[in-house]
Amino acid sequence: MISVAIMGHGVVGSGVADIIYSHKQKLFSAVGEELYIKYILDLREFPDSPFAERFTKNFDDILGDVEVRIVVETMGGIHPAYDYVKACLKAGKSVVTSNKELVAAHGAELLAIAKETNANFLFEASVGGGIPIIRPINQCLVANNVSEIAGILNGTTNFILTKMIKENMDLDVALKLAQDLGYAERNPAADIEGHDACRKICILASLTFGKHIYPEACYTEGITGITLEDVEYASVWGGVIKLIGSVKKVDKDKIDIIVAPMFIPNESQLSSIDDVFNGIMVRGDAVGDVVFYGRGAGKLPTASAVVADVIDCVKHLKARKYLSWIDSDNSSVIPHEDSVTAVYVRASASDRQAAYDKAESVFGEIHRLEKENAPKKELAFVTEPMTVKEFTEKLKEFESDEIKAESLIRIGDL
Repeated sequence: MISVAIMGHGVVGSGVADIIYSHKQKLFSAVGEELYIKYILDLREFPDSPFAERFTKNFDDILGDVEVRIVVETMGGIHPAYDYVKACLKAGKSVVTSNKELVAAHGAELLAIAKETNANFLFEASVGGGIPIIRPINQCLVANNVSEIAGILNGTTNFILTKMIKENMDLDVALKLAQDLGYAERNPAADIEGHDACRKICILASLTFGKHIYPEACYTEGITGITLEDVEYASVWGGVIKLIGSVKKVDKDKIDIIVAPMFIPNESQLSSIDDVFNGIMVRGDAVGDVVFYGRGAGKLPTASAVVADVIDCVKHLKARKYLSWIDSDNSSVIPHEDSVTAVYVRASASDRQAAYDKAESVFGEIHRLEKENAPKKELAFVTEPMTVKEFTEKLKEFESDEIKAESLIRIGDL
């Protein structure tokens, strides 16, 4: 019998308990031993839970019990999760977490502690929820030199953008619907401002390129500025708008990492991923493009990934599973102004034709976008690829008292 403790009995934590209980026989067949939930740490009372007698409010009950070999952390946030996870690892207990914020902020340190104590620190559910991505990159694609990872990493924003694209729904209305359906929190900032996707792409970048990439090094832009006009112009261009987290190698020792809304061509495998579903593309030199697709959040999808990590820990109780990256100072990330991209520009101008002429003079070759019933003073175009610094300088030259840029969105080469 393997004793397990679960810290946090919220949506994911309760799902983990449910799966361990309801899939008892299947899990026994997978590892040859019974998984027993010995403790559930939570400050709340759950008198009607089938695990009611196993609840504790005292973390030391878990830390001091030598029978507890594996600890599941589903509390979320940094504190007290960081202190608890660190203490468990130092005590030689393996830890499984779904906490993307924790892994993005302290992954290198916690992996190093796990190595010192011959324990495991696993976090499959921290990026893709129910979508397997950590294990495939670390194991299945190990024979590849991965040059790029890009994906739709946040189901809430993807749901909102899908409603805007398919139902002509304003962003505020789509956000309210997402909140009513339980897809978005009352305070949706982490989702719609891109912070959730930022943490996830930083974890993937750290794993893939071997150095811890901290969220502050990732240029992050959310969807709050996206309008229905932009959605229509994306369609004219031949694609859709998606919030994309992307990291790619730009030379031997440097990477470009970003989270931002992008125009994605209809031919891309990511363009048809809608609603709360996520999709992650991995580009390898041997395998080409591989896309992982599924529900990126939710009680049981996320809990299933957590339990899979628990099973992996059981199989590696006496032999550490190799999963690590080294700490870094973010020096491998190129400055955002050196990032290269084509850009969609929507602008207003007192003289539309004169503005187009100026755009061609300033930006060089542009691709004009024309949509039906566009306001007489509105123009839209796509530039050729250039550095962000070069584009910013040209934009300043383009704008004037008569010309104002209303919207700027990157073009995703996906």
